[in-house]
Amino acid sequence: MTEPGWRWQGNGYLDSNRGPSPLEHSFGHWPWSRAALGDGRAGAGTTGVYDAHGLDASHTHLGPCALMPRAAAMLSTPRRCKRCAAPGWRVPRSQRSDTPPRLQQTLEDAPFYARSLVQADWLGQPVLAMHESLRLDRFARPWVQAMLPFRMPRRAG
Repeated sequence: MTEPGWRWQGNGYLDSNRGPSPLEHSFGHWPWSRAALGDGRAGAGTTGVYDAHGLDASHTHLGPCALMPRAAAMLSTPRRCKRCAAPGWRVPRSQRSDTPPRLQQTLEDAPFYARSLVQADWLGQPVLAMHESLRLDRFARPWVQAMLPFRMPRRAG
C-alpha cells in the first residue's frame, strides 16, 4: 500500500482463477474455507479447505492444506463435509469440520455466492474460518446474469 495514511494489520487473502474457459463451464459449485492455525506446531499459519464439484459429477477435495505461494502442503486426511444452515433461497454452505460447524455471521449473500464466518474444528483445533460458497450453476442462469449490475455492481476507482 503506497497511499499515505493507509495501514494494514491482520490476515489477508488474495486468489485468482485462470483457465481456457469460464469457471461456470466446468464447475457446478465450489465451497472453500481458510483459517489461521497458530499453535506453533507444523502446519501453523493459514490453512485452507477446498471442494470443487464439476458439472460432470466429478468431485475434487484439497485440504486441510497449508496455503503457501505456489504450493499447497497437505496436513492431514480430509474431513467429513457438514452443512451450515442457509435458510430459503440462500446458497448452501458446506464446511469440513470434525464437529458440527456453526454459522457465526454472513458477510455477503448473493443468489450465487455467500461469504461467511464459520466456527469449525480443523486438525483438532477450533477455528473461525472465512468460508465462501460459489454456485456456478446458479451464476450461469439468465435471471442471475440480469441481476449482476444491480446486486454486485463494479465500483470505479
